Amino acid sequence: MDLAKEYEAFRSAGEERVECTRFTRKPRNGGSVEWRIDRPKLVISSTSWTEDDNFEMLVDALKLYSEAKKGENNSTWPDIVCAVTGKGPLRAQFERDITANPIEHVEFLLPWLEPEDYPRILASADLGVCLHDSSSGLDLPMKVVDMFGCALPVCALYYQCIRELVRDHENGLIFENASQLCAQLQQLLSNERSFLLEKMQQKLHMKARSPSNRWHHQWTQVVLPILNGLNGHEPDAKKDS
Repeated sequence: MDLAKEYEAFRSAGEERVECTRFTRKPRNGGSVEWRIDRPKLVISSTSWTEDDNFEMLVDALKLYSEAKKGENNSTWPDIVCAVTGKGPLRAQFERDITANPIEHVEFLLPWLEPEDYPRILASADLGVCLHDSSSGLDLPMKVVDMFGCALPVCALYYQCIRELVRDHENGLIFENASQLCAQLQQLLSNERSFLLEKMQQKLHMKARSPSNRWHHQWTQVVLPILNGLNGHEPDAKKDS
């Protein structure tokens, strides 16, 4: 995956001795890739571009963020590259709106990624945002599960059952309006060290490595006993091998 070849938001003028993108740098004579000190922060969301996702709220929050950055402490908060992946009926209108009304210090890109590239960009991002507003109030957004699987903390729009998945200050934060989302972006993306973001990343990394979160364990210990009960069978007491 080389997004810099396709999207200007990822490009940077190279230096003679250093290979650079907007986010990283690597010595041409060898050495490890490292974050650039002056890099923007990468915020990512995913959508099928239906009315279940309230992207107007994200735009309003980024406008508030931009206005705050113009103030006296504008060095506190970095520029943002906001990537929104997916295809759907409302995508074209959103693209027209953000092109006609650019937000200072914010760049949007709307990539369509290959399946193997999607987890890579999630793992490279600083923060995930979920704008899903369930029409039933009962379904959980799989995009958040994907983000958690890549140890990416999420700011999620509140609705009836979202707290079953997103737990405040453990794996993400929950917001109800644009002002709250703006405040969370400022808190988590600050150029000053965000201990809360680091804590949530560490918890997600530890959970991802835990055997109890593997598919086989969840199936045998959680799902299978329920199915056995529905069929009138005794729960399977066998342990994972």
